[in-house]
Amino acid sequence: MNMRRLALGFTLIELVVTVAIVGILAATAMPLVELGAQRAREAELRSALRQIRGAIDAYKAAADEGRIARPEGSSGYPPKLEVLAGGVRDARDPDGSMIYFLRRLPRDPFHPEGGLPAEASWGKRSYASSPDDPGEGDDVFDVYSMAGGTGLDGVPYREW
Repeated sequence: MNMRRLALGFTLIELVVTVAIVGILAATAMPLVELGAQRAREAELRSALRQIRGAIDAYKAAADEGRIARPEGSSGYPPKLEVLAGGVRDARDPDGSMIYFLRRLPRDPFHPEGGLPAEASWGKRSYASSPDDPGEGDDVFDVYSMAGGTGLDGVPYREW
């Protein structure tokens, strides 16, 4: 009789308890998964900002060296972000080869896709604008995220 009972399978109570335990474990793990996803997006934002800012600095250095033709009185910073990936002619090269600063312009990971180009996902600050009130102008001195949230470190994404 005892062997026959073992062969019948699990009881309803055993199944309910097992499902309840799995549900509790899943509910406990969910915030950790969301936190991990936010950390990954923040790391992607940091990386994108580093890449773009490094390319802006390289463009400025090339302009100061005379490798990029620039109008009189300009700051030497790129006129648009697209120039960093699109390239500019090397003014010192007689063959007119191109100088590229980025392979592609990264997109702000916190900006909703919406079919906009990557350049439109960033806020841009002109050299002539103040740090407290960044605004666009004739050049791109710096970029920032236009996301309204706050990072895990407590600093708003716009201030990164």
